[in-house]
Amino acid sequence: MLITKRVEFSASHVCRNANLTDEENIRLFGAAANPRGHGHNYILDVTLEGEPDPTTGMVMDLKELKEILQREILDPFDHRSLNHEVPPFDQIVPTAENVAIEIWKRLSASLKPGAAKLHGVRVYETSDLYVEYLGE
Repeated sequence: MLITKRVEFSASHVCRNANLTDEENIRLFGAAANPRGHGHNYILDVTLEGEPDPTTGMVMDLKELKEILQREILDPFDHRSLNHEVPPFDQIVPTAENVAIEIWKRLSASLKPGAAKLHGVRVYETSDLYVEYLGE
């Protein structure tokens, strides 16, 4: 069984690789390479996989999942400049793909081993663009 929790956060970022010239960054990332940055209202879907517990009827206590999402994702990401305030994006380009991978890493490290397993994360950068990461 799959269960998905959705949360939203707002963050700004600049898509630039410090190892490239301004011209190369503009060619690769277009307007997103502007050093002033730009922001998104991200939507994050976190999907867990497992069987409902026979006692509770839940794959995972959603209150606990909400607390993990708040601590690991919303507190560090929401209303932040990803490049300047959220490691590892001071070292890697904060593309939607890299944001999804980082979210996966943070969540997989925070979920207790048990019935519920992280199945995937889906990060919507805009209403018509999302990245889905199904793990390592």
